[in-house]
Amino acid sequence: AGGFDTRDHPFPGNVTLISQSGAGMSGIVDCEERIQFNFAVSSGYELTVSMEDYLDYALDLPETRVVGLFLETSRYPNKLIQAFKKANQRNIPIVVLKVGRTNLAAELAVSHSGALAGNDKCYDALFHNYGVQRVEDMDQLAATLIMFAQTNLTAAGGLVCLHDSGGQRQLIIDLADRLSVHLTDLQNTTLNQLERLLDPGLPAVNPLDGWGAGGTDAPIKMAACFTTLLMDSGAALGAVFHDRGPNSKVYEPYLDYLYQAQSATGKPVFLVANRQGSGSDQLAITSTHQGFPVIDGATQFLVGARCLLNYRDFQLREPSQVDNLDQDKCEYWRARLRSENRVSETLASQCLADLGIPMLQSVLVSNQDELQSAAATVGFPLVLKTAKLGIDHKSNVGGVFLNILNESQLLGAYIDMTERLGPQAMIAPMVNSDGIEMILGISRDDQFGPTVVVGFGGMYAEVLADVSVLMPPFDSATVKRALQSLAMYELLVGPRGASKLAIDSYCEAAVTLSLFAVVLADTMVEVDINPIKLSVDGCLGLDAMMVLSEQD
Repeated sequence: AGGFDTRDHPFPGNVTLISQSGAGMSGIVDCEERIQFNFAVSSGYELTVSMEDYLDYALDLPETRVVGLFLETSRYPNKLIQAFKKANQRNIPIVVLKVGRTNLAAELAVSHSGALAGNDKCYDALFHNYGVQRVEDMDQLAATLIMFAQTNLTAAGGLVCLHDSGGQRQLIIDLADRLSVHLTDLQNTTLNQLERLLDPGLPAVNPLDGWGAGGTDAPIKMAACFTTLLMDSGAALGAVFHDRGPNSKVYEPYLDYLYQAQSATGKPVFLVANRQGSGSDQLAITSTHQGFPVIDGATQFLVGARCLLNYRDFQLREPSQVDNLDQDKCEYWRARLRSENRVSETLASQCLADLGIPMLQSVLVSNQDELQSAAATVGFPLVLKTAKLGIDHKSNVGGVFLNILNESQLLGAYIDMTERLGPQAMIAPMVNSDGIEMILGISRDDQFGPTVVVGFGGMYAEVLADVSVLMPPFDSATVKRALQSLAMYELLVGPRGASKLAIDSYCEAAVTLSLFAVVLADTMVEVDINPIKLSVDGCLGLDAMMVLSEQD
């Protein structure tokens, strides 16, 4: 549906494309004959029918095998979520190109967690929750739709590749590593079979350079090698990487490799050129329509392969199983928090600890006598912080004194703080520095409601933003997957002989916070536990902040 000229579209196709950009639709629909569409629409201003309505409609069409979205924003978030759920129920993958990455929401946030979440990361959390596969540009969107449109299911394992160039094989290894595409580690039986097929001097590895000296029997050997690769029990899908010929010609013998391997295994197979060039070949279109896709661009193919593998893994996930929080405690804290204009760090820590998150407890003081009495109870070394309401980041105003060893140091620090920030303060035990500083937090998105931030905290949160945003509630397995996606994850599992940290305790704390985020969504705007120290023995929140929602 659109107001522009387009090419002929034979019916029926099996790909739906819904775009909030007219050019975003026509840029693929008009010029990509390898995709056969059953429904394509630009939703325009959405004055009467929205993108979410079109998506719901397309999911009911019997021909729809995959849906592509060019998404600027969702005007009806609840409708979008319901459509994603319907797609899950019907095993229809959705591939989205989401544009409009903005930091505006992060600039308006008070807590670290709110700033780290941001609007775009909330969309990432939504997509992760419903198995929606995200791509970065139009070429990736088109290639991934082509790959999902073929009808063979992705098997267990990773990607196997056949090449006729050692240099381009190395290129694919580098790109696959950067794009997080798992390359299959071949079984010994596969390696032995390949060694019998290969010319002397060619290593039996994946990706495989099988060309050798060439010769008249080279196509036969290459076809046999590709079938052998794909028959490996760890091969989920396979690709033959051969560049196109003069004028972008597709050589038919290359397709024979695909026919033989798919006939033997039933697994998805693709012919991939590193790039297309300026010519064209009708064989690329007809072969794709017959279930043997020809893909141009190594990066585009690898992104599509990652989407196929990730969607397969999403379908295999067990549904999240989480317990409920104590409802009496939730009601108590809802009433208690609503009675406050601002929540002190001490009260925030008490609330979180009562609901099951390990938190360091502090003592509020307002004069020197209370300070000395509290210090005698807490013991040295300790931490002194300002408790003046309205100061969200205490260290920024010199409101934190660490590792105070005796009463003399404590009184000196308190007098200094009192002169600058007033007498309201808190003291807490000084925690051993061993471990990694993490973050846990809640942020409320205007479109999708509460989200939970997990990842590396302290200075890491401010400098590296190595975090993941999740839609609550969720289970420990979801948190662990999120942590494994972070750049610094190896720090948590004991690099270079270091002890493995108690990741499970952190995951359990995150699960509890996710339940808190849902149950008290009407009370909280933001929660920040930063840092939460993760050690070999467990985790402990050292600092907490809560931002209340405005009450009517």
